[in-house]
Amino acid sequence: MKPVVRILVAASAVAACLFLWLVGDRLSADNRREVTCSGLETIIADSLERQFISEDDIRDWMNDYGTYLGLRLDSVDLKKVESVIDGKSSVRKSQAWLTDDGVLHVSITQREPVVRFQGASGGFYADADGYLFPLQNRHTARVPIVDGVLPVKFGKGFKGVPETEKEQEWVASMLGLVKYLGARKEWNDLVGQITVRPDGNLVLIPREGTERFLFGGPTGIDAKFDRIRKYYEGVAPTRETPYRTVDVRFDGQIICTK
Repeated sequence: MKPVVRILVAASAVAACLFLWLVGDRLSADNRREVTCSGLETIIADSLERQFISEDDIRDWMNDYGTYLGLRLDSVDLKKVESVIDGKSSVRKSQAWLTDDGVLHVSITQREPVVRFQGASGGFYADADGYLFPLQNRHTARVPIVDGVLPVKFGKGFKGVPETEKEQEWVASMLGLVKYLGARKEWNDLVGQITVRPDGNLVLIPREGTERFLFGGPTGIDAKFDRIRKYYEGVAPTRETPYRTVDVRFDGQIICTK
């Protein structure tokens, strides 16, 4: 076959494919003007790990969108659907799309809490990005708990990042401490709770034993845990009655009090 003929044949094939695509797209558009939305299908991507959200929740949330069943497919505002769903505190991201059979599909990724803050104004989770959101009635996440006098102000139902830069920095520093614990089984198994005193000092409470470790702020973490290790290895075995308070805030010092 001559080169010119090959070019003509190839061009004809491309044109035919483009024509079929345009026709199919036109038919799909025409179909969406005729087909109405007949149902809702939901996908909760990480439901095996977290159970904050149920299919019934999503259907209830769609009431905030308004009427969608019975609407023509080209009248369903997918961006509005996603905006309504994304506005819920336990949702990290949603995606909505329609299929030509008239079904509206909504896929959701839930927020993943890494720590729970429990203060005078109630309890909140925080994810790895420092986004705070309320505790959920449906499911309690097994994450570290930080309680006491929290230097962060949030009212009931608050969601989002803290308002001030100082508050954001404190949350970020606590997330750093929680991440440190999570990466080290020895300390993660040891620390059962973290309490914030009125003066801002952290107190680490072991899962077992009566000691309370005065930790200071969430800085110099490696050195402070090294002093905790030295306490357990060198001091605790010499005592019949454990110390009540073990202060590991200062370099080169382990200050124990009854």
